[in-house]
Amino acid sequence: MEYLNAFLCGGILCAIGQILIDKTKLTPARILVAYVVAGVVLTALGIYPYIEQWGGAGATVPLTGFGYSLAKGVQKAVSEQGFLGIFTGGITATAGGVAAAISFGLLFALLRQPRDKA
Repeated sequence: MEYLNAFLCGGILCAIGQILIDKTKLTPARILVAYVVAGVVLTALGIYPYIEQWGGAGATVPLTGFGYSLAKGVQKAVSEQGFLGIFTGGITATAGGVAAAISFGLLFALLRQPRDKA
């Protein structure tokens, strides 16, 4: 059942993104930013933990999950460090994912020859 929930949750998030691309004039970059912000806002409202509990990886892997990780990291850091945690919590909580993205991007840039799209 966990796999089905993850598939449904991730599929719903992707379907919403596709509808936004098809039916609005929003650029993909703005939609991606909106997903991260939505994850932060839903976490602040206390809603996203329920989505994560139901959807599992389908809720934590998409960009809304990145926003959830940022907000959760800030909440934890603020409770431990106070005001300074606002600035350090999100970066600390997502450092592994950001470092992996940079490392894999560099690796593939070194392995492949860049060329024009045309």
